[in-house]
Amino acid sequence: MTAAATHSADIRPAFPGMKVTQARVIKSEWTKFRSLRSTKIILLVSIILTIGVSALICAVTASHWTRLEPGDRASFNAVASSLNGILISQLAVGVLGVLLISGEYATGMIRASLTAAPKRLPVLWGKIAVFAGVVGTASIVSTFVSFFLGQALLTGHNLRVGISSPGALRMVIAAGVYLLLVGIIGMALGCLLRNTAAGISSLVALFFVIPPILGLLPKSWSDKIGPYLPANAGEAFWGHPEGSHLSPWVGLAVLCAWTAVAVALAAVRLTRYDA
Repeated sequence: MTAAATHSADIRPAFPGMKVTQARVIKSEWTKFRSLRSTKIILLVSIILTIGVSALICAVTASHWTRLEPGDRASFNAVASSLNGILISQLAVGVLGVLLISGEYATGMIRASLTAAPKRLPVLWGKIAVFAGVVGTASIVSTFVSFFLGQALLTGHNLRVGISSPGALRMVIAAGVYLLLVGIIGMALGCLLRNTAAGISSLVALFFVIPPILGLLPKSWSDKIGPYLPANAGEAFWGHPEGSHLSPWVGLAVLCAWTAVAVALAAVRLTRYDA
């Protein structure tokens, strides 16, 4: 690390106009993002899962509508059904977030990045900015496509709703934002743990393992803790299921708090410990 820093200091005077700026760091991170085949594949998988799983759920619901129990019909939410694919695609987005940082630690490329930007934090902000721009856009576009495709499949039994229906637009946008925040939490875990397997395992535990385990605990515990887990808070934000303990905006605030804490811990880890 010392040798790399010395070498970097030696070459900087030769390029006096090449000052390290946040904009240049973002451009560098964008180059790395689009040059990796794995990022494109995982992003494509997340889009396919968001749209494909939601379409499958809507198609099956429409085809079995006459055989559903009255209670299931009464609780049916056409908007949420057309967005339920994100319950699966969130894993792909989270894994992508983990890999974008842990992959650099695995290859040693992170040392070059931090040598070029010795203040370190611009590298983290650059990664988050690129991730938010690309994955955020892809997620919101995919949730809109998922919504309109799902509603088209629900037309047969007059189950479909329009985007102007109460809460529909909010839920569609919220679903895309939820995927983005899951991915940023994944990035933070990748930066904190600096290991792909550990980062993905922690992500899976946080979003897929702990919530159902908590449901096995006494109701007095699960009702107090469960709603504030990121997965449950996120579902309250984008889906607002019946009986949810949190309003959509409180769910967003809780999810943003989880994201902010994870990123803050990652920033501390990045600045205080050697790569």
